[in-house]
Amino acid sequence: MHNKTIKIALVGQPNVGKSMLINSISNARLRVGNFSGVTVAKEEVFLKYKDYQIQITDLPGAYSLNDYTLEEKVTKEFLDKEDYDIILNVLDSTNLQRNLLLTSELLALDKKMILALNMSDEADKELITIDELQLSKILGKPCIKTSAAKKSGIDRLLNEIVSKFESEKLPTKLCFSDVIEEEVETISALLHDCGYKTTQTYRQIAIKLLKEDKQTYKQFHDEPIWVKLQAVLNESFEHLYIHFNTKNIEDIFNDEKFAFARGAVTETVKQKIIEKKTLTEKVDSILINKFVGLPIFLFLMWGLFQLTFEIGTIPMDIIDAFFASIIDSTKVILGDNQISSIIADGAIAGVGSVVLFLPNIVILFFGIALLETTGYMSRVAFLLDGFFHKFGLHGKSFIPLVTGFGCSVPAYMAARTLKNERDRLLTLFIIGFMSCGARLPIYVLFVGAFFGESNAGNILFLIYISGALLGLFAAKLLKIVVFKSEDEPFVMEMPKYRLPSFKLIWHTVSNQAMMYLKKAGTYILAASLLIWFASNYPKHLEVEETFNQKIELASTEEEKQNLTNELGLYNLENSYLGYIGKSTEVFFAPLGFDWRMTVALETGLAAKEIVVSTLSILYGLGGENDETSDSLIDKIKNNIPFASAIAFIVFVMIYLPCLAASMVFAKEAGGWKYLGYLFVFTTTTAWVLSFIAYNVTKLIIS
Repeated sequence: MHNKTIKIALVGQPNVGKSMLINSISNARLRVGNFSGVTVAKEEVFLKYKDYQIQITDLPGAYSLNDYTLEEKVTKEFLDKEDYDIILNVLDSTNLQRNLLLTSELLALDKKMILALNMSDEADKELITIDELQLSKILGKPCIKTSAAKKSGIDRLLNEIVSKFESEKLPTKLCFSDVIEEEVETISALLHDCGYKTTQTYRQIAIKLLKEDKQTYKQFHDEPIWVKLQAVLNESFEHLYIHFNTKNIEDIFNDEKFAFARGAVTETVKQKIIEKKTLTEKVDSILINKFVGLPIFLFLMWGLFQLTFEIGTIPMDIIDAFFASIIDSTKVILGDNQISSIIADGAIAGVGSVVLFLPNIVILFFGIALLETTGYMSRVAFLLDGFFHKFGLHGKSFIPLVTGFGCSVPAYMAARTLKNERDRLLTLFIIGFMSCGARLPIYVLFVGAFFGESNAGNILFLIYISGALLGLFAAKLLKIVVFKSEDEPFVMEMPKYRLPSFKLIWHTVSNQAMMYLKKAGTYILAASLLIWFASNYPKHLEVEETFNQKIELASTEEEKQNLTNELGLYNLENSYLGYIGKSTEVFFAPLGFDWRMTVALETGLAAKEIVVSTLSILYGLGGENDETSDSLIDKIKNNIPFASAIAFIVFVMIYLPCLAASMVFAKEAGGWKYLGYLFVFTTTTAWVLSFIAYNVTKLIIS
């Protein structure tokens, strides 16, 4: 072990007391001075400690790792190319936020690293307290308070250097915002798929490419992979430009650094004396205040659901009437036969019942996108962190969970920003509890039928909130039983508040709306046709013959109508769909579901939107001639008992997401077996809770 050399790169911004710190460590007499040029020549110091020779290279003070100034160039070159074991990053404790900007760039180098929080004596004088243990956990690097002037913390620092040298490197915890992480992931995946050979990690290369690092581009220029890479990069940059509303990549990454530094400081630094606050800090003092922050957030979400219902119902009537007239005209043009029925009652009715809810979904997406683009969502993640920890989750899980209110597919993908495997799996498992946009039509239908328009917004808010709370309890349960692990903090990025960019909101909302409509045009169209077929076949010609004779002999219109309805019901019960529903009805009977509701739930496994169109086909009995039961809402109201409706809502809230989301889940979680676990977990939970809801409701209303 004797005389091994530990090579240390000493890095920090100007005037953080690096040279003075070296003096305290080694008693070497470097010249200490602030005028420029003193440390552009790299200084080297050697000292012996325990069994080691420690070689410290004091790099010139640099605000960031760019090539602007000579100092920055020298420092960047050394860190990229030279051979060293540990980066020792010296920070000024009285000005941590500004100093962490450089730290975030050093973290991207993915090397062993120690942070010396220097000038801690001055921080004490200014009544600044830093929770260095929490900061160490957040950054994944040891942070040690030192004071070069008072020579305090020096021994701890030297001990840490030796133990860091002797131990394995831990993974770095530098995360960017979701948008950038998504692109880093895409580029890394391409490098991985092409089996690109390199000494760096794919993640490092991806970050350098996104930062437009000249060296990296030169390196790739002559590589065959460059052709494929270029196309991917163009798309990535397009995404970033829209999201950050600028084409200046440097500005984008500077924004990221500020958000990272501000987040780390918000979580770990307290200062008694407050100087003049910036506007962001003033707004933050209200929005992330521990007493009023949460009520404000809940009020905003409640407002959003009220709007979704109030404004959403206006275009619904128009769309409803439009599709009804198309269905009627189709039947008139094609006559009363199987072809006109499959087109009108199958395809048009199925797709129509889905398009009907597009306005609600657009409003919901618009609201979420608005809160996200202003920088408010990151505050909520910070605000909820403490609360989430009680349930074994992390504040950063909040973004995928909120995205889950829109659609589970992007939500499962957003969970990638959680770097800890267990945190990520846990979040993936409970995203389904957040009711996605596709479940909204089912809620709107049932809430409209049973609660009247005046309460609809409140009930809707209640459904969404209870789903979310159930998710939290499920997380707690899973954390105790399955995903036992240490809590791992991350930095919550705190971006600057921005005025909402309508270009970005349009991009988000139109993307999501198109995804919803695409599902309507593909999955749901196919499923509607399948359900139409299954509910119309096999034909029972003899029975029909008998009924038709009775109808001809009937004397009153009412009698004719009743017989027609009876025939419809007989045909439906003895169709393929009826057989399926009847055979599985026994599982759902304790929840108060009849076979129609059972079938609707089963078709919902393909896509939740189909539940509504299935119900409309199954309860569409005698609807054509009977003027009184005009809409599906009335049919639901007249055919389903209140307690069963409540149980149905609860079941829909919890059970497995649609086919598309389930596939993405399996891919993100790392295998089909996880989808099996998810199916068992969600179905059991849904059944048990629906059973309770059904029986409790029956008790209350009896």
